[in-house]
This record gives sequence, structure tokens and C-alpha cells, in this order.
Amino acid sequence: MLALPIGLAAFGQPSSRPTPIRGDVTAPPPPAPLLVAREAETPIRLESARIDAELSGGLAHTAIELVFRNPNNRVLEGELQFPLSEGQQIDGFALDIDGRLRPAVPVPKDKGREVFEAIERRGADPALLEQTAGNQFKLRIYPIPAQGTRRVRLELREALRRHDGQWRFELPLAFAAGAQAFDLQLRSAAKPQVDGPGGEARVSSRGGGYTLALARAPAGGRLAVSVAAATGPRAYVQEHDGERYFLAEVPLQGASAPRVLPASVAVVWDSSASGRKRDHASELALLDRYFRRAGRIEASLIRLRDRAEPARVFQVENGDWAALRRELESTVYDGATAADSWQARPQVGEYLLFGDGLFNYGAGGLPQFAPGQRLYALNSADADAARLGALAQAHGGRLLSWQRAGELDRVAAGLLEEGPRLLGADALGADRIEVQSAFPDDGLLRIAGRLRDARAELNLRVADGQGERRQSVKIGADAPASAFPARLWARYAIARLEADPETNRAAIARLGQGFGVVTGETSLIVLDDIADYVRYDIAPPDRRDEFQRLKAAQASERDSTRKASLDRVAELYARRIEWWQRDWPKNPPKGLVARVNRAVEGGYDPEDENGDGSVHYAPPLPIADAAPVAAPIAAAADAAASEADTLRRRSESRAVREEAVSIPELPAAMAPPAQPMPMPVAAAPAARASSLDAITVTGSRIASPEEAKADVAGPDGRAASIALQPWQPDSPYARRLRAAPAAQVYRLYLDERDSHAASTAFYLDVADVLESKGQRDLALRVLSNLAELDLENRHVLRVLGYRLLQIGEPKLAVPVFERVLRLAEEEPQSFRDLGLAYAAAGQPQRAVDNLYEVVVRDWDDRFPGIEEIALAELNAIAAAHPGETDLAQVDPRLRRNLPLGLRAVLSWDSDNSDMDLWVTDPNGEKCFYGHKQTFQGGRITEDFTGGYGPEEFSLRKPKPGKYKVEANFFGSRQQLVTGATTLQLWLSTGFGGAGQVDRKVTLRLKDSRDTVLVGEFEVK
Repeated sequence: MLALPIGLAAFGQPSSRPTPIRGDVTAPPPPAPLLVAREAETPIRLESARIDAELSGGLAHTAIELVFRNPNNRVLEGELQFPLSEGQQIDGFALDIDGRLRPAVPVPKDKGREVFEAIERRGADPALLEQTAGNQFKLRIYPIPAQGTRRVRLELREALRRHDGQWRFELPLAFAAGAQAFDLQLRSAAKPQVDGPGGEARVSSRGGGYTLALARAPAGGRLAVSVAAATGPRAYVQEHDGERYFLAEVPLQGASAPRVLPASVAVVWDSSASGRKRDHASELALLDRYFRRAGRIEASLIRLRDRAEPARVFQVENGDWAALRRELESTVYDGATAADSWQARPQVGEYLLFGDGLFNYGAGGLPQFAPGQRLYALNSADADAARLGALAQAHGGRLLSWQRAGELDRVAAGLLEEGPRLLGADALGADRIEVQSAFPDDGLLRIAGRLRDARAELNLRVADGQGERRQSVKIGADAPASAFPARLWARYAIARLEADPETNRAAIARLGQGFGVVTGETSLIVLDDIADYVRYDIAPPDRRDEFQRLKAAQASERDSTRKASLDRVAELYARRIEWWQRDWPKNPPKGLVARVNRAVEGGYDPEDENGDGSVHYAPPLPIADAAPVAAPIAAAADAAASEADTLRRRSESRAVREEAVSIPELPAAMAPPAQPMPMPVAAAPAARASSLDAITVTGSRIASPEEAKADVAGPDGRAASIALQPWQPDSPYARRLRAAPAAQVYRLYLDERDSHAASTAFYLDVADVLESKGQRDLALRVLSNLAELDLENRHVLRVLGYRLLQIGEPKLAVPVFERVLRLAEEEPQSFRDLGLAYAAAGQPQRAVDNLYEVVVRDWDDRFPGIEEIALAELNAIAAAHPGETDLAQVDPRLRRNLPLGLRAVLSWDSDNSDMDLWVTDPNGEKCFYGHKQTFQGGRITEDFTGGYGPEEFSLRKPKPGKYKVEANFFGSRQQLVTGATTLQLWLSTGFGGAGQVDRKVTLRLKDSRDTVLVGEFEVK
């Protein structure tokens, strides 16, 4: 079956699958355009569809060429997500560049995303095809010109299934029903037979072959074709990079016999939120057949979620498994799926794993099975078939998948019968043998390998219900050439390695890149300019000589660039050390010489000066009593062009000029140092009470006044404390949950869930309520749903990791941040977040190593000064663990811990966004992007205007009084993935010292200019 168009067709018609019991974790969307552009006012339209397919024996190649029209008056990025089924693989894609289709080339997955987003920011023409998780794929195209078109070509190869002596090829076409132009051409050596409604299909004979043509998509939205299948073995060969690969198709018939079932079986039931998508009725029907065959058997039930439930044991007598069935029918599907959260039971003979194979939580794979324990993987929904199949075959079992209840007879036979199967394979004249499956697919084995001689002989050891036997297949020099064998060999090898993808990541990546196979480690990319191929070291599809020449010239510059980057960081840290060593005045400011920021949004005004020439500062406002605030989640940010203009004007407004202010002379001991010169505050926009109506603050987790405000020993023996503002969301569901008794909150959450299934805010808020009512395990389960919302959304995963750290679960946060690092190694925040998670999890050396990566790598200009912040954290961690960290790799110029009295760090989850940290001290002096250093020595790092942060406020020796901490949403140049930007504030007293105390809070800001009071430091 050709499943790429199935994914496309899903956008254009309702699903025919059974309705899930409670719906998907992400609420099913209404019919949507084929290519989704999030910022489009009018949907992008499919203008034309051209499909070329060719059948060769049991193999098929399909090319789908689509032209999309953007009817909007702005340039857009389009995104297409689709699944593939078993046996299918992406063969390539191409994008029109200057009127010609340019083929994609393989690239490491993390590098592909990095390059795509970097070039997209420049407004050039990249396209990226990547595997997200399991069999899900995503194609991103930019730009789609305003009132213009974009053409893309997708190519698939698949091994067909046999049925009743026929190869069957299915082509869903509902996705193309709305296209203004449609054309389909299918070629085959054997005459194709149209099964079912075929519209106006015409079959003609030409040149010894046949062509089927369609000028309009059939009314039924599907074309099904059958061709005669060969009865004997067939082999194909292919040259690839100087080597010859073969593919053998071997019919395997034999007797079947009832399989001897064990005395004890374990049902491993995926009870995560994605489990709601499965066909539970057919799964239970399959189990009914199993237990009726078993008669008397011990059955264990293990439910998998973010944490597996303890095994429950049931005794089945005379096939009666009613108690276990009732338990399964009562399952609540919620949370993520952790594969490593349970233990194998030694008395169990085999495991029946019902799930989709999308293990998206935790650090490890399945537990270690005892020798002889079998694993059967059963799947009734879209799944990571490669991983499930590899896991099952590695443990003596097999994957059995079905899409319709009518297939249960086949699935039950595979589970309960010992049919023909391959026990082993070797070859003379060939090596590197890989097998699609040890179990024949509709009576056919597919085996691939590398030819060492002109002729080879494949020797198979097979078995069926009557015993073992041997079978040989000759591969001659006259075997027909095909474009399939090399990539199918690579695909079979990758599928075997998928049983343990973490251990085999490098091998999977090598195979994907070497053979152009899209995998979890390899993507396909198209770039516009040869200079971009050189800049990012990606081999182009053509112009190789020019590429090598430009690449050689670029290589000589890299070493000097890396050294210059480290020298720049050393200079940056030297300035921090110099600042730290200065004695800053703590008396009230009488007057200053200033360089004044005349900002558009409001700045320093000489009229604000007091008559004596001093600068007037307003006293800080106290934290108000906690009050509920409304929290509507925004649908989108302002238009990108408008926001870009806003940020440009902001940049222009930050031009500074000298202002002379009359100053009375100060005693030398009280005078501020000459360099760097402190500035009077350029008044930033004030926080307004009315702005709080559009802000939700979550995760403050203040369980008691003692936790909200804890005194610790501060600098100079003073007591310093942190007070967080304990706001709560005021949405109807939040009020309902807070008002309910603890025992009812989870049930009410399930009632509300389908109304908010795609909202990250919903799961964050519910987790907070559950934790505040003492339901910690359920809170963690609800929070883990963020790992299920979007298969590879690093922004959402970062929010999940931050919240896990905040609630004291660093061991759960570490694998989340490890996953973020794999997704976005080009962003320094990925290394920093993981380093801080390692530190919290008690792994200081790994923390130091990751933080040092932030220091030594050369980052995009969007991340100014992040090295300084990472160095401060690295040295503080090393100082706290002197016997557990080795700083030998750290440049000696950078090895110095600089303890601080007060520290505040702001980071956020949305790219291309500008958030600001404001800290107002007891003098009323505000430290922020327009006033980076205060009279008493408060200091803020570089302003991040392009995404994520962090921004850091530091003060070594704070004077007594209160310090107000605020966060401001200045603007965004992209639509916000979560509907609002999620901010993380980390407040510390005694940072880098033995008495360090930290408080973290997560909050969300919706609109530009939103400002929220986060909390206060108080120094006594």
C-alpha cells in the first residue's frame, strides 16, 4: 500500500478508522489544507498533482509532483506531515529552484534542522524532509512566495505485498481531489488489473509493457491495482558506490501447526495517551482467541505509562479471562510511554506487547529478558513498525500489525500458529546478509546482501510445522538491474539496529547518509546556493568540483576562527572578573555622569532630575497579595513582518548619546569607578496592573509561607530571602479543579481533557493543582503528556524539562534535555539546559562538560554573551564539587568562581522572540537592557532579541532592602508554538557559595508589552 498519500488524504476526508474510546491526546483537527502554513490567512491550495508509478515484479516506485499556490499577500513557510506504512521508504524529494527541480541530499538530522532554520532566517530557499518519530515524516518548505507557487516532488519505493498470487498496489488519491489539474501514469511489465472503482482508468500496451492512465482522481478517492506475481524465486542487482548489492524474493510455503503456548504470559499494555488511538475492540478480540487456545494459563498485566504500574496477576481457567478483560476495559489512557519503567518476570514464558512503539519518555529501552522469553508486538494503529519489529525479532517473536478488524484471522494465525519461518541465512559469493523478516510476508521472504563474486548462492535454513529443511537461491550475473537492492539492504540493516536505537545511533546515521535513507538520524535537504552547501559542509547534488574548491578555501579559516572565539570569551570573562573585584558604592546616589539611552519606548529625561542635580528614582513597589488572574491563551503572535519592523525600531532606539548632568563632587571612597561607567536608569515601560489580565503564572509551587520566603545567610552576614508571587490561573477549568477535593481532581481533569487536548498550558496547570493537593504521581503523569503532544517539538520539550527540574525530578528531566540536544545541537541553550539538569541530578562532571561546550563552540550572533553565563554556572558547580570535577579541559583564563549575593536568570521557550529581565533595587534604579549597570554594581548581560535567552542579573554585595524582579515580553517574529511564551525565572541568593538557595518559577506571557512581577529579593 502506498501510504504517503494516505497521510496526504487525511487532510481532505474523515478517517474511516474506528472511533477511539476517548479521542486522541491531540484533538482531531477539522479538515485542513494539504500543506499547512500557520500564519496563512487563506489556506494554501493544491494547484496540480502529477503521479508517475512503475511496478517491477514485487517492487514499486512512485513519484508525486505537487504544485502549491499561496493566495496570501505574504511569504509563508509550509509544512506537510504524513505517515509511511511497513515496507515503504522515502527515495528522495526535490524542490523547484529557479524553475528547475533540485534533488535533495542526505544530511545528519540535527544538522539538517539547524541549516534549514538558519537559512530560513535569511529568507533563502531551503526545504527539509525529516523523520519525526516512528513512521511519521515532516516536509518543510520555505519560502512559498506571496501570490505565487512552489513545486515539490516526493519519491517513494516500496516492496509490494502478495495476495492470492497477485502483487497488490494501492494508491489513495483523495488528497488530489481538489487539484485543478491531475495526471497519473502507471507502468508495468505485466498487465495491471484495476480492482474496485477505478474512475476513468485507461490501460494501453506499448513497447512490451503496459500503461495505466488517469486524468482525474477517482470518485472513491482510491486506486487499487493487481498484477501477476512470479511463482519462483527472483533476484535483482544494483551498483552503489562501487559495490554490487542484491535483493532476493523467495516464496516460502509450508505447513502450519498450533504453537505450544507457555504456562505464564504477560500482557504489556501501552496505557499512555497515544494508546487512545488504537483499536481496543480488535485487540481484546485477539486476546480472547489467545486465552481460549491457552485454556489454563497465568496472565500478568503490566500497564506502561510515564511509570509502569506494578504487575497484576490473573488466573485464567478454561479460557475464562473475564477479570483481566474488565481490568483492560477500565484502563485510563494518559501520560507518556517509558519503556524502561518495569522489570521482566522470570516465570513468564512470553510477552504480548500492545502499543505503537513510540517510547517517548525515560532514558532506556525494554528491560533485559531471560533466555527463551519471547516477545510478540501487536499493533492496531500507526506505529514505529521498524522498532517494534526489531524488538520482537530480537526476542524470538514477531510484529503483527493490522488496520482493519477483518485482518484478525491473519493476525491470530501469526500469533497462535507455527508457520514457515527463516532460521538462518548464509551465502557463497556474498556477505552482509540482511533479512526483511524471518517470517514470510504473504508467503514471501525478502533477503538482501552485498555481492563479492559475479555469481552467488544464498543458502537458507527454514522451518515449518513439520520440521526444518534447507533451500538455496542462485543469484546470477544476468539478474535484472533494479534501483531497489542497495537501499532495501540499508533499510533492513537499519530496522535490525532499531531494536536499540540509542546504542546504535552512529551506525544508523552512517547507513542513512550513505544510502540516502531518511531515518531518525538522517534527513534530506535542498539548498538554494552553492555557497550554503559549502558553508554548512553538505555535498550538493551537482557542481561537485566547485564545491570541493570552495570547501578547501573555507577549511583554512576554521582553526583561526575557533581560537578567536575562545579569546573573545576569555576577554568577556575578564571583564566580568574586573567587575566582580570592584568595590561598588552602597550609599544613596547623589548624582551621576551618564550616557543616556534616549529610547522610543521612554527613557531618561533631564527634567526627571532633582533640583540638586541628582537623579530621582521611584521607590520599588511591594508585592501585592496573591490574586487570581485570567489566562486566555493567544492564538498567534503579531505578523512576522510587523514584529520584525518593531524589533528594528527598537534596535534603532537603543542608540545612546552623551548627556551632561551637573554633579556635586563625591568623596573618593564613595565615587563610582571610572570603567565601566554606571548609567542612570533609562525608564523602561512600567508594569501595569491591567496587563496582568492577559498573563498566567504557573508553577510557583508555593506550598507554604515558609517555602515562599526562606531566609538564608547573605553577603556580609546579612540575611537574604526570595519571595515569589503565588499567582494562579483563573480559567474555568483551573477554578473547577482547585475547588474540588483532592480525590476528585484527576477524574475532573479527564472530563476536561478533550476540550484542551492540544494545550500545553492545560497540562501544566493541572499538574500544578494535582501536586498542590498531594497527588504527586498523578501530577507527574499529567505533566508527561507534553512528551506526547508533538513528536519532536523542542520548545514544548524544554518546558517539560524546566518543570521537571522545578518540581525536583532531575532524573526525569535529564533524558528530556538529552532529547532536546539531539534535536537542536546548534543552539547553545540545549547544552546549557542539559548541563544544569546533570548538576541537579548529581552528575557534576557531565554538567561541567556540557556547559563548557557552550563556551568553546562558535554560535550564531542570535546568542550574544551566553558563554559568560555558562562559565559562571560551570565554575559554581565545580566549586561545589571540588573532588568530583576535573577542569583540565577548561582554559586556565576561565577557571574562577565568582560568588554572588543575588542572581536572577531569565530564559524562555520560543525562538525569534525578545523577552527582557528587569530588576529594580532599593534605590529605585532599574537594571535592564537599556541600563545594564547600576550605581551599586548591579549588572545585566547582553540583551537577547532573537530567542530563548538567557539574560542574567548579578550583584555581588547587595545593599539592604528589596529588589523587585520583573519579566517583560517585548516582541516576537514568529507564531508562538504554545499560544504564549513560557518563561523560566531562576532566582538565587548566595550563588556559587556554600549557602546557595534557589527558587524557580515558570510563567507565561501572551502579548508584546506584557509585564509580570515575578518576585522579590530582600536583603536585611
